[in-house]
Amino acid sequence: MTTRTTTTISLILIAAAALAGVLLWNRLPDPMPSHWNAAGEIDGYMSKFWGIFLMPIVTIGLLGLFLLIPHIDPLKANIAKFIGVFNWFIVGFVAYMLFIHGLTLSAALGYQFNMTYALLPVVGLLFIGVGYMMGKAKRNFFIGIRTPWTLSSEAVWDETHKLGSKLFMLAGAVTIVSAFLGENGIWLLLAAILLAAFVPIVYSYILWKRENP
Repeated sequence: MTTRTTTTISLILIAAAALAGVLLWNRLPDPMPSHWNAAGEIDGYMSKFWGIFLMPIVTIGLLGLFLLIPHIDPLKANIAKFIGVFNWFIVGFVAYMLFIHGLTLSAALGYQFNMTYALLPVVGLLFIGVGYMMGKAKRNFFIGIRTPWTLSSEAVWDETHKLGSKLFMLAGAVTIVSAFLGENGIWLLLAAILLAAFVPIVYSYILWKRENP
């Protein structure tokens, strides 16, 4: 996917999310639900204006940051090698943010659901997308597993990201499954996320030490 197409699709999605809030203005309460606890229950509120526009504003800010990264990274030539995958990730992330926005509007309209269980499958898909992108990422300063050891060695970067890609995709699959396991699934989810987050860091150091005894 080209950067222009990514920008166009993302802006259309953000505009549609904001428009949906505007069209629902008269049906939405003031204040609106804005925060949920670990049990997926509403425990915080904000004004209707910010309930409708905060997420689109935050998303457009993050979109701008993502689009800027390939231009300011000192290793931008490496980012260019996987820019198509990165652009797909951007669109997926925008869709993820606006899915949360949609759930927020639904809760404000009175629909009853557990926010945690509604979000987990989509979070799992996001992890899978991150994992796939890791498998394609080349050494850079913004995207991927950026440790002193991966940044100092192309070989360490590549091998670390091969493992990281598999672990993040596994964590994504576990996250989706955990949505259907109730409270018992949270421990499986935490274990998978911690594994994906910390094992590649340790692995990158081990690889670097092998390369630099």
